Amino acid sequence: MDHRRQPDSLTVMTELVLPNDANILGNLLGGRLLHWIDIAGAMAASRFTQGLVATVAMDPVNFRHPVKVGSIVTLTARVTWTGRTSLETMVEVTAEAAPYGACQSITSTHVVFVAMDESAQKRSFLPFASQTEAEKREFEEGARRQEERTKAGTDGDKRPGCGT
Repeated sequence: MDHRRQPDSLTVMTELVLPNDANILGNLLGGRLLHWIDIAGAMAASRFTQGLVATVAMDPVNFRHPVKVGSIVTLTARVTWTGRTSLETMVEVTAEAAPYGACQSITSTHVVFVAMDESAQKRSFLPFASQTEAEKREFEEGARRQEERTKAGTDGDKRPGCGT
């Protein structure tokens, strides 16, 4: 096979929110959720590239609802765009509060990874082959986002204290 398909990357990760994962209000810590998002995205990227990956960027994350201790959090990740050595994953997060059943969308974001070899050098991998119109649309949108990320990186950070 000379390409990979989006289903080759599908990763579903489930976590139970325990007291150690929460702040003093009993809500899931944002940093813990970001950590889980990074892990789920990395697993999807690793499956797709069939190798090691390193996180390059994460798009903004907006938390729609608090997630209480005892909730079940499900993270669903898949590859949406690929370049020669980098790729983008979409991670969608839902939560079921006890007594389980009702499910809420918590957040979704894109995470960018670079494929690495055992010497921590960038490496290429088989390209993405869109199978559906939705996958083609996601790929095109991912290419646009990556172009914007690249442009922002080459323009430099213009915030005070960042070399301006």
